[in-house]
Amino acid sequence: MLKNKNNEALVALVLIAPFLAIYGLVFAYPTIKMFMLSFTDAPLIGAGEWVGSENYERLPRDRRFHTAAWNTFYFIVLTVIPGTLIAMAIALGVSRLKGWLQSVMLAMFFLPYILPVSVVYLIWDWTLNFQFGIAMHVLDWIGLERVPVTKSTEWFMPAVAVVTIWWTAGFSILLFLAGIRAIPQEIYEAASLDNASRYSTFRRITWPLLWPVTALVFTIQLISQMKIFDQVYLFSQGGRPNDNLVMVYYVFQRAFQSNQGGRAAAVAVVLFVIVIIVSVMNFQLTRLSGARGK
Repeated sequence: MLKNKNNEALVALVLIAPFLAIYGLVFAYPTIKMFMLSFTDAPLIGAGEWVGSENYERLPRDRRFHTAAWNTFYFIVLTVIPGTLIAMAIALGVSRLKGWLQSVMLAMFFLPYILPVSVVYLIWDWTLNFQFGIAMHVLDWIGLERVPVTKSTEWFMPAVAVVTIWWTAGFSILLFLAGIRAIPQEIYEAASLDNASRYSTFRRITWPLLWPVTALVFTIQLISQMKIFDQVYLFSQGGRPNDNLVMVYYVFQRAFQSNQGGRAAAVAVVLFVIVIIVSVMNFQLTRLSGARGK
């Protein structure tokens, strides 16, 4: 029996060895190097001298770091909760459809999710263009002045938030649809026999049973939007990028534009720690969801 257990452990180790090797090479080693780099004044490529915690001590006095942190938080507020609620509402609506109509509507909402960010940028840059954008013609039609959305500090983040929700809602809708279909229909039939209203049915049946999926979608959105970069970078071209900084964009500026690898690594470490904290909160929230669903 002991020999069999040793053989099973050896087989298990052989099976997971490729994953461990790739995980160590792609994630663990770069993460360790990032932490080490954050304590040096190294450029993007090459060695640097050890400076201790100097890179971290500079962050509280760095105005651009404050801007990046605030913009990231502001973007999360604009996208995570609204995106989750919009995806839930669309999923509830699509779930009421039947047959090919449901498939067509689901495909329409999911199609943006499979588009690359460059295509999303071109579509919305054309839509929001100050001179010939469709949105500007709509403003003309209703009698409002045109707004340079992507060139205005006030409107930039809300505009990118709308684009991001439109782009990423498809996956969240699929998750909510899976959760809706997992709810036994007998519960709704019993509620209809009791003459329960749609609001009561949603509040007492649908919402509690969808809570685990809601927590999952919320957390996925939260972690994803904390690492926002592509949309902000593309829409900032020709505008005022320093006013539109987010955390990853700031790392990009420090590393690739200022050639300050050590300082960029320090910002990346701060973001990494925040993501870890959010991931732990995700685990606790998932446990709470499981306890609530029982």
